[in-house]
Amino acid sequence: MKTKLSITLDNETLLEIEKQLNSGRFRNKSHVVEYAVKKLLEVEQDGR
Repeated sequence: MKTKLSITLDNETLLEIEKQLNSGRFRNKSHVVEYAVKKLLEVEQDGR
């Protein structure tokens, strides 16, 4: 199950997300953010 979430990002971050979308690597902005959060959580868990 997925939950809708509202976030605020600075313009530079949004531009980088749009570059990733244009590359075809991700389906949509939600996919980019979900991928990034999962990677962050993996790194944080490995660092403990």
